[in-house]
Amino acid sequence: MTRPLLAVDAPSLYFRAFHGIPEKAAQTEAGEPVNAIRGFLDMIAQLVRTRRPDRLVCALDADWRPAWRVELIPSYKKHRVAHGDVEEVPASLERQVPVLLEVLAAIGIPAFGVPGYEADDVLGTLAATQAAPVEVVSGDRDLFQLVDDARGTRLLYCGRGVAKLEDADEALVQAKYGVQARYYADFAAMRGDPSDGLPGVAGVGEKTAARLIERYGGIAEILAALDDPSSGFAPGVRTKLDVSREYLAKALPVCRVALDVKLPDFEPALPREPRDPEALLALAERWNLAGSARRLVDALAG
Repeated sequence: MTRPLLAVDAPSLYFRAFHGIPEKAAQTEAGEPVNAIRGFLDMIAQLVRTRRPDRLVCALDADWRPAWRVELIPSYKKHRVAHGDVEEVPASLERQVPVLLEVLAAIGIPAFGVPGYEADDVLGTLAATQAAPVEVVSGDRDLFQLVDDARGTRLLYCGRGVAKLEDADEALVQAKYGVQARYYADFAAMRGDPSDGLPGVAGVGEKTAARLIERYGGIAEILAALDDPSSGFAPGVRTKLDVSREYLAKALPVCRVALDVKLPDFEPALPREPRDPEALLALAERWNLAGSARRLVDALAG
């Protein structure tokens, strides 16, 4: 059986590691927190051991709030802006990210973003362009839209942590949300998502959105059916959708993950030994990462 490409949503995992491990439990001798780095490396080691990939790529947010999405929906992630257009990130986490990227580079794991796009869009493009199977790792439920049994794309959803992954195929998405994976973006646009600043259609929750998609199809088909008096909408639902036409037309492309981002050159093959052992050793000693670095190196070698 062909082994998968593991496409990792790096921000999703290092935020989860940062909040899951107390800072005081993972520090350097000088008291500098390394909880996000240790937790991230340990999660990758566990994923490599359990999923047995032959390729591994980490996606980054080169632009966490792309202007083209904000232009369509101005409220998009607005509540998470610290100042200007900078994301609100705990200072102790922000200081760890460059170190984490140095560690990944020393090991030989590619980690990159693309200007104008989020990590989700990099992951979507990897899923669309790389040889199957592809397993996307994220705690972002928007990525359920990438699940595609025919192509061999799964989402390893770590909403409850890497130890409790939901290995999502199309049947799981259907059972969880009542829609096919290919309609998940349509579903999310109607339902809304406060965590992303997407208001949704007032009065249309998950169950109603799922029923509408089951009956009519995606947002384009639903809006077309609104113009047909015989389409069978309940009067209240028709009114709610009718007043939300403009929002839905703009929200759908915001919710859809890009599949055609121009990616930089990268080598996805799993490194069996560190690319730069001396640099890795120096980083491990400087940042008190010896245990986590060794566990990841051992997992890659196995």
